[in-house]
Order: sequence, then structure tokens, then C-alpha cells
Amino acid sequence: MTGWLLLYLLLGACAGVLAGLLGIGGGLVLVAALAWLLPKQGVPADVAMHVALASSMASIVLTAASSARAHHRRGSVLWPTVAWMVPGVLLGGWLGSRVAIGLDGDVLRWCVASYCFIVAAQMLLSRAQAGGDARLVPRGPGYSIAGALIGALSALVGIGGGSMTVPLLVWRGVTPVRAVGTSSACGIFIGIGSALGYALQAPAGALPLAFSAGYVYLPAALGVAAASVLAAPYGTRLAHAISGLALKRVFALFMLLVGSSFAWSALR
Repeated sequence: MTGWLLLYLLLGACAGVLAGLLGIGGGLVLVAALAWLLPKQGVPADVAMHVALASSMASIVLTAASSARAHHRRGSVLWPTVAWMVPGVLLGGWLGSRVAIGLDGDVLRWCVASYCFIVAAQMLLSRAQAGGDARLVPRGPGYSIAGALIGALSALVGIGGGSMTVPLLVWRGVTPVRAVGTSSACGIFIGIGSALGYALQAPAGALPLAFSAGYVYLPAALGVAAASVLAAPYGTRLAHAISGLALKRVFALFMLLVGSSFAWSALR
């Protein structure tokens, strides 16, 4: 058990850095790693993807909170925007987890891979923004609707929503680093809605392991979260140290690598 805990802590450290750097909570890394590791701990192969998604979303709550706290200290969280998005992301996370529970594991792998490739292409091909307006604070019910869509898709692919929230806010004129900080704060509520959905909507006895709640495997979720909350501030420092264009390129490369990993695992 000690060896597994060390692995979860290492994963958590990687997820935390990515949360601070990209505003994504490291969820895609976690899902890929957990989908491979969990069957070796006795998780049935046919639900390994569901457990990986659920455990990732549960860990994202604390990971995103740590990242958001670090960004808040630097003044890069637009809290009025977060307030408009929260109702939507909570509802979307709950509904997205319900859809994911009804899908086959391989279908979920292809969903994640396809999502990664689409977002990477969007980030690489999108026009460069002129730096954004540091005074802009987006508001309005449209962000609640967008939040519902972001929350649902995030629950389906196991992320904190940054790969959608960040481009949305940058497109609306927010500076990239403030878009990342705001995305991190929204990720807290995406994680809450999704994790509750995976825990409470799972079939009875879905995961035949101790210390589980529905599809959420608590040792994995808590082990990852314990390290990620300490590592997230380091990613935040990196995000503030590099240019917005470089941040977009790092984001796109990351998505291509993770998408290729999922596509390969689905084909095997």
C-alpha cells in the first residue's frame, strides 16, 4: 500500500503543477495514469475508466482550490465571473457524470482522446490575442449557460475545465494569466458537482473496494490531492513568468500528448 501511496503522491505533484500552469487541474494526466494503475489494484477493467474519471474529479476539488488561492494572491482571479459560472458548472458536472456512468470504458477513452485533439487544434490555430484587457471582468447569464456546458464536458473527460474556460475568457478579451486564475477557481465547483455525481449516481456496489464512494476511490483521490495542493503554487509561478503565447503553445502540446496516449490505449 505504501508503494501505491507514493505513486499517487507523485501523480498529485504533477497534477498540481499543471493546475497552476494551465488551469486544468492536471485531470487528463490523472485519468490516463489512473486508468492504467487502478486495474492493478483490483479495480475491474470494465469500470477502470469510470473510477479514474471519478477519482480525478474528486482530487481536482483541492488541487483547483490550491491553484486558485495562489492566483488570488496575485490578483488574477475574476471572482464576479466565477460567481456567474458556478451555478452552471455545478449542474453541468452532475449531469455530465450521469452520462459518463452509462458509457462503455473504451467509448470514454475515445471521448477523451477526441477532446484533446480538438482543443489542441483550436489553441494552435486560433489568432493571437492582443494581450487582453486587465480591467475586463465578464459577467452575465451567458456565462452560467457556458458553465453548464463546460461542467458537463469536464465531468465526461475528467478535467477541471481549464481547456474550455481559458479559451472562452481569452476570446472575450481577458488576459491569459487571469483567464487561468479564474478557470482554477471554477474548477473547484466543477470538481464538486462531478465528484458528487460519480459518487451518488453510481450503481450499488459499482466499485468492490474498501474506502470507495460510488465510483470515487478515496485513497487515490486523497493521495493525489495531498501532493497537488503543495505543488500548484509552483505552476502558478511559471504561469506568471512566461508569455501568453508561450502558455498557449505549452497548453496545445500537452493536449496532443495526452490525446495520443488515450487513442493508443483505446486501439490496443
